Amino acid sequence: MMEGKKNRNRAILVVSFGTSHMDALEKSIERIELHIEEAFPECRVYRAFTSEMIVRKLRRTKGLQFHTVKEAMEQMASDGMEQVIVQPTHIINGIENDKMMDDLMEYTDRFKKIRVGKPLLTSVDDYKKAIHAVMAEVRLGAGEALVLMGHGTDHHANAAYPTLEYTFHSLGYSQVLVGTVEGFPDLRNVMTKLEIAGVEKVSLMPFMLVAGDHAKNDMAGEEDSWKTELEAAGYEVKPLVKGLGEMKGIRSIFVEHIEMVM
Repeated sequence: MMEGKKNRNRAILVVSFGTSHMDALEKSIERIELHIEEAFPECRVYRAFTSEMIVRKLRRTKGLQFHTVKEAMEQMASDGMEQVIVQPTHIINGIENDKMMDDLMEYTDRFKKIRVGKPLLTSVDDYKKAIHAVMAEVRLGAGEALVLMGHGTDHHANAAYPTLEYTFHSLGYSQVLVGTVEGFPDLRNVMTKLEIAGVEKVSLMPFMLVAGDHAKNDMAGEEDSWKTELEAAGYEVKPLVKGLGEMKGIRSIFVEHIEMVM
């Protein structure tokens, strides 16, 4: 929880998947929480991670006490919070968001009011705003493509990733392709499109909240990564290891989602 002069009974719980990479935590998750705290100074801001594995790892290896969603709800109840807004930093309305909602349902009788904001990619406007936020951070040369690495899932919400690429193209960013680590489209699909486009240079960026393990290793690593596979195929590759939470335009979308339920 962040300190300061707050309303005695109003809180915002910022829920993230989590990361064990402290640099990624500081650059993305903490900056989102600070952005929210600045936008809503009357509220106390709390943090929770949906990944219990990451919470356990942080406690075991770093001695850091991070809360799961249920633990954060217990803490807010203990602190006397009565009105709670829960804002996930999840990218899509997928498995982690479903888990969060299930956990919150157990606490409906513990607070006067619980309201829940939407994940990053929910409305058509969200897609457009997220795209403009990403493109504000990137400078592509002639004949250069931007490949975004999303996480991907077997949840039906994985449809957000092909929708994202389609929306990039509809907004005029035809040089942007979207792939996923664990869903569709994958790197093979992306490389087929790169070959058809005839580009020679590729910028790689994660379409994930934090630039953690996936971004550093699966995307930009020197062994068995998207970078090495693309280089082996003859492309000149430039990794941009930057999480979405580092982008002001993305942080503003989460603030807007809080305002919508407030």
